Amino acid sequence: MRKFIRTIICTCLFLYPLSGAAQELADSAKVKADTLGRLEFTDEYLDTVKLDKKFKLNDYSMIGVEYGGTANRMMFNPTKTQTTLYLLDTYGIYYIRCYKLFDGSPVIGSKIGLRYSHEGYKFKENKETGVTPNIEGATQAAIDVVELPYMLHLHADGPNYMVAADAGIYGAYRLNIERTGEWVKDEVAHSFLETDRRFDYGLNAGIGFGIVVDPFEFHINANVRWSWNSIYDPDTYSKDYYRFAYPFDIVLTAGLYYHLSRRTGRNRAQLRHEAYEQVYHPVTNEDSVGQGR
Repeated sequence: MRKFIRTIICTCLFLYPLSGAAQELADSAKVKADTLGRLEFTDEYLDTVKLDKKFKLNDYSMIGVEYGGTANRMMFNPTKTQTTLYLLDTYGIYYIRCYKLFDGSPVIGSKIGLRYSHEGYKFKENKETGVTPNIEGATQAAIDVVELPYMLHLHADGPNYMVAADAGIYGAYRLNIERTGEWVKDEVAHSFLETDRRFDYGLNAGIGFGIVVDPFEFHINANVRWSWNSIYDPDTYSKDYYRFAYPFDIVLTAGLYYHLSRRTGRNRAQLRHEAYEQVYHPVTNEDSVGQGR
């Protein structure tokens, strides 16, 4: 029994200096002191430190293209029985600028573009009267338009996604018209009349979702376009009773955008500012020591 106790005591006396040396070795691996007595972490220790990356968004800009289709209807007064007219081949080019508000997070911006799109109507039979409405003999009309939308762009971003809401106005010009129907005359099938209005303007608003793979963004957008200008003069058919037809469309598009400036990290302006500060306002060791006193 005495021999067993003696063995334990000798083992502890042997291991105690080793444990102290191991602790000193571990501490020296973490920090070392320079000539001024300041502690510095070694490279070996810094390699083991895990840092949490903080997502910070810059004020940035991008340019892109969108393609999709439209679901077209008209707001008639007096009302007419109609159904939705679906048309493809809507495309455009857009520029989006995101900027900071009061030096905060860039959640606001602007979106401007040039888009080729469509307006139109498609009538159906009135079940009560059994009559299908028509305009100039046409029961359906597709109008090609080129438009210039300008919208306020509100967005919320994550590392690899973004959601946005847009609202603004647009101006447009009606390029062509195609009227179809049993009673359409040949001379008006592909022509505007003197009483038709070619210029258009109104409200454009929508929502969107994007996937970000820097420096690209893939967007899905849904917009509502509400025209404030009738497709024909109100007194076309009667000088006493005005008639109106305002296009009301839903535009669905998918788009690909390219970042013109850095979305995250330090951009050129920030790097230029840091270089300026280092050259004209350098921080010396004496300044840093004095500030610590």
